Amino acid sequence: MKVSIVGTGYVGLVTGACLAETGHDVVCVDVDQRKVDMINEARAPIHEAGLPDLLKRNAGRRLTATTDLAAAVAATDLTFIAVGTPAGEGRIDLTFVERAAAEIGATLRNKPGYHTVIVKSTVVPGTTVGVVRRALESASGKAAGEGFGLGMNPEFLTEGTAVADFSHPDRLVLGGVDARTHEILGRLYAGFDEAVPRIFTNPTTAEMIKYASNAVLATMISFSNEIARLCTAVGGVDAIEVMRGVHQAAYFTMRRDGERLTAPIASFLEPGCGFGGSCLPKDVTALIGQGRDMGLGLGLLQSVLDINREQPGEVMRLIGRHFASLQDVPVTVLGLAFKPDTDDVRESPAFPIIRALKTQGARVSAYDPVARPTDHADMAGVTLAESLAAAVEGAEIVVLVTRWTEFSQLSGLLGKLGRRPLVVDGRRVLDPDAFALYEGIGR
Repeated sequence: MKVSIVGTGYVGLVTGACLAETGHDVVCVDVDQRKVDMINEARAPIHEAGLPDLLKRNAGRRLTATTDLAAAVAATDLTFIAVGTPAGEGRIDLTFVERAAAEIGATLRNKPGYHTVIVKSTVVPGTTVGVVRRALESASGKAAGEGFGLGMNPEFLTEGTAVADFSHPDRLVLGGVDARTHEILGRLYAGFDEAVPRIFTNPTTAEMIKYASNAVLATMISFSNEIARLCTAVGGVDAIEVMRGVHQAAYFTMRRDGERLTAPIASFLEPGCGFGGSCLPKDVTALIGQGRDMGLGLGLLQSVLDINREQPGEVMRLIGRHFASLQDVPVTVLGLAFKPDTDDVRESPAFPIIRALKTQGARVSAYDPVARPTDHADMAGVTLAESLAAAVEGAEIVVLVTRWTEFSQLSGLLGKLGRRPLVVDGRRVLDPDAFALYEGIGR
């Protein structure tokens, strides 16, 4: 099929590159000429495993990029809307989605034949058949389901493994306003593993599936952190051991080739310094906002956000066990990305921790193997180290925020340097016995 994708962020670009890899002809559209040029030159504008190889194989062949939305839509059969949906004032901002729909609709007004528009952006339930449909119909003069197809196909991509997630999905949720849209989506994904469940539904249900999927993960994380706080208060209980015991329940295990394995979902039942990124905080906030607009108080989801917002304070409390004052104390924060294997720092818990450290007068350094957010407001006055060794060399406190594999070398490195700083493990990935002074969330 000939596919155009409006928006070349993590979702749009990974979707385009992966569809090109499966044999579709894809045109990516973005207003940023720099990103367009990079894609056409087979250079990845984001850090994502596997993406550079996909671009090298497909850019200039089955994958191109342009700033001309109208031309891209006119030359293709199906258009994905994959623009950003930021959260502001407790609600999702649909400005970019509505604008993209209106521009697509304007092109469809003069385009003969049937064209399908699919929302890929994460939008609150009712957006596709509401805001998007109205914008498309108004600009095109055509009716959805008659003059053009309309659907919603949510993504379930994890930054760092997005290419693998797209190429080997656990499910395909295909929302459409009519049977023809469903048939076109079915053809688009015909080359994928036939064993993958295909959920054909309406667009609003597809949107809710996406939000419910993210909300349950956020809830599991905040639940784990609340249990961890209670473990700490009780004393003599390690939340890691508690969660390992929970993981062994039949609900969280599966059998493969006769071996009993812990299911991937159990990784969200771990104590830590909080979740971040572009999805979980924004999506839970958007659901709460939509509920509020409809007169519903979503108390559980509000608690999920409240617990997460307070979690960086647990790191500061652990530091306070050892330091009455942080004035002029050198502190190193390890990890700025919200998770490993990405350079995305959006909503990373590293920044509220850095703000708290600076407020208390600490001299803060930071290191991340990939993320270099030099223009981030919270990085003012923070020394960004070039290596792990340089980062910890003079530190009296080391705070681990991101689960980068490189940080497993910390104990050996400190031994070589002859350093014995307080190590605060915000992800519980280090061996407590490997450090002279160790504190961990929920321990």
